[in-house]
Amino acid sequence: MLVVVVLVGALVVAKIALSRTTTATTVAAVGSIPAPADAVARVSRVPVAVLSKVGAGSYAGGFVAIPKASPLTSSGKPLVVYEGAEYCPYCAAQRWALVAALSRFGTFHGLGATHSSTTDVYPGTNTFSFYGATYSSPYLALQTVEAYSNVPKGNFYAPLQTPTPAQQALLSTYDAPPYVPSSEAGAIPFVDYANHYVSVGASYNPQVLRGLSLQQISAALADPASPVAKAIDGTANVMTAAVCVITKNAPAPVCRTPLVTGLAARLGG
Repeated sequence: MLVVVVLVGALVVAKIALSRTTTATTVAAVGSIPAPADAVARVSRVPVAVLSKVGAGSYAGGFVAIPKASPLTSSGKPLVVYEGAEYCPYCAAQRWALVAALSRFGTFHGLGATHSSTTDVYPGTNTFSFYGATYSSPYLALQTVEAYSNVPKGNFYAPLQTPTPAQQALLSTYDAPPYVPSSEAGAIPFVDYANHYVSVGASYNPQVLRGLSLQQISAALADPASPVAKAIDGTANVMTAAVCVITKNAPAPVCRTPLVTGLAARLGG
């Protein structure tokens, strides 16, 4: 049975579809600017006490459990695949939580600093970019695609990376009905958690980040009363629970807490 999980409120849905096929080209991507070390450190090491106090926070849903799908792995590890773009404000929001969550299982290297399009909804939302970044973990593997920059080119944006055939197949299969409504098929950000869960769109309202710098957003993550922490930390907690399911509760200090096990049970699947 298909399980759609909405823990709190309504899903904040991505409105811009990743539907163009293109070849990669070299552009002066904003994401090629190294992210400030202090901001990376704060998002990578949100205190456990803060995460516990926030719980699901203002997480607004979006995880879908995939029944009977073949496990998605890389080098014997469960594989998480992110597909998005730098111009996309919903991707900007979701990346914050994804970095916070996955940093509990491994380490990002070379994260970039970027912002969403200044002419789209939630203009200029500051965030990280996965363009040029890598990730290492003993528990899982990560593949990321930033398909377009935030640099206008012609009637769209300059391309950055092209999904591989396997990555495109995930989009075609799981970023489509019955996993998402037909009106949202192909939308970004799209995240596949080892073919056990997928999520499409932002899991909280990007409005909470509007007008804030990378340093301001990252600093707010340590304040459980902050709307920013409730959005990002809350979503990161749900992501952590999903990852714990696919890693079979490894590492135990992250996955065997009452908060994470409770959220994992609510995710189902």
